[in-house]
Amino acid sequence: MKAWVLSRLVVGLVVLLRSTCRIHFHNDPRPWLRQNGNRYVFSFLHSHQLSVIIGSEPGTAAMVSRSRDGELIVAALQKAGCVVVRGSKKSKGTGKGGRMAIDRLIEHVASSGPAAIAVDGPLGPRGRVHKGVAMVSQATGAPILNIVARPRRRWIAQQAWDRLQLPIPFTRIDGYFAPPIYPQPGEKLEAFRQRIADSLHELEQRIDPQEAARDRPVVVEASAAAA
Repeated sequence: MKAWVLSRLVVGLVVLLRSTCRIHFHNDPRPWLRQNGNRYVFSFLHSHQLSVIIGSEPGTAAMVSRSRDGELIVAALQKAGCVVVRGSKKSKGTGKGGRMAIDRLIEHVASSGPAAIAVDGPLGPRGRVHKGVAMVSQATGAPILNIVARPRRRWIAQQAWDRLQLPIPFTRIDGYFAPPIYPQPGEKLEAFRQRIADSLHELEQRIDPQEAARDRPVVVEASAAAA
């Protein structure tokens, strides 16, 4: 019952923010990509998920963890017109449906529309780009669209691992795109993942340097390095 109430509150918050916040995109490549028949995969930080939901594109497949926290945003995503795909990477050796979720995202991008992944979720560390977003892009040929959102007025959950950002109602949210990143023939998964990470980190450093400085040093996953 408590989870249901919290979920309804999140829906109400997202509806309020979608109706009161102004969203302005910078260097948006989507019109050109659509004109040329290209689909794409949104890549963003977990801390920016509320801003991304507010400015979401209807028909986007969004990957959400099977955790209780993930459950809280499912209804809000559906209200925003997104297709929810549940799953996340293994935790302590226990499968969380991550591979199945990636396969569903691949199918969606190949047949329907864009996908969106909080690349350092669901448990971080902050700024660590996991390999799922690169897998979807390599399987479909769809370019990665890294995006950093910065509300003009915001509240930041400073004790949360991701430093979740909550836009204040009636503020302006600026969404900054990096140039599209395309998979290259024969490129190793880890090399592609690193290109995505480098682009996203450079974008956040340029747009929001104080928050970018909060990223922890990253360690390359052994499984990814061997890919």
